[in-house]
Amino acid sequence: MKNKRRFKSGEIPTSSMADIAFLLLIFFLVTTTIDTDKGLGIVLPPPGDVEIEIKKKNILNCLINSQGAVLLDEEPTPVDQISGAVKRRLAENPLLIVSVKSHKKTEYSDYVRVIDQLKTANAMRISIANSN
Repeated sequence: MKNKRRFKSGEIPTSSMADIAFLLLIFFLVTTTIDTDKGLGIVLPPPGDVEIEIKKKNILNCLINSQGAVLLDEEPTPVDQISGAVKRRLAENPLLIVSVKSHKKTEYSDYVRVIDQLKTANAMRISIANSN
């Protein structure tokens, strides 16, 4: 009788493969950080129904139309020149409040560019008006 060698085929134990996959999934979910959008850094006032009367001379109206053109107190102003114009007005009147109102079809990027210009001008009092 000849001794036949029986070769066992190599097997990979798959019984714990699901456990390993689950542990890897949990590990990556726990250790992964997700970047969040910063958004606009605006400090909102506390909630309340208190209305304050503001003199017209202390308000600078900033209107943004649907094409992204800007009017500062009914004067057309290019977006890149808003900062300088607002700085001059703030130097004249430190109590100035900038009221920003946009058309409902205004691009979000145009709105953000205007807000960025106001932040560059150090306009701390910004009122965001409802667009109807």
